[in-house]
Amino acid sequence: MNDDPVTTTLSAGPLLLRPWLAEDVPALIEAYLDPAMRTMLRSQVRDEATAQRWLRVRQEGWESGSYFSFAVVDRDHGSEPVGNVALKYPAPGSDNAEVGYWTAAPARGRGIAPLALGALGDWAFETFAKDALTRLDLLHQVGNEASCRVAEKSGYGFAEVLPARPPWPLDGHRHARLRTGDL
Repeated sequence: MNDDPVTTTLSAGPLLLRPWLAEDVPALIEAYLDPAMRTMLRSQVRDEATAQRWLRVRQEGWESGSYFSFAVVDRDHGSEPVGNVALKYPAPGSDNAEVGYWTAAPARGRGIAPLALGALGDWAFETFAKDALTRLDLLHQVGNEASCRVAEKSGYGFAEVLPARPPWPLDGHRHARLRTGDL
């Protein structure tokens, strides 16, 4: 891991996790063509302008220290991003944070999401240990069985059902991964 958070990269097997770059716009637009992603994600990327805005929000998150989004590259299958993992960190001193992810349709089924989430979680617990981070939450809508499987494979045990609230019309699941031992 680099000391400069804006250039932090992580490795997990064949995966490289790195900050998103301007040259990732075509891969980002292509990933968001998937109807499943458009249904499950709040942010939407439809064209170059919305992709640039999406990238700008991620860059601002890195700069503010509140949102750390990594492009996931499967080095065994090229150099373009095939997914995203992110850590939403509310404030220094908070004991919990939220993780999120997506995998582009052509890359699903290869174990990318669990591997990337594992690396992200390890990085988060190490990076924010001094801030007392002890729990990571992964949230998804009820009925998203694929996300339940990813959560379990990533070490996020089922914690509770959350009631629906805008913008989500369905109840959700909260899965949690707890910090264990000294990292």
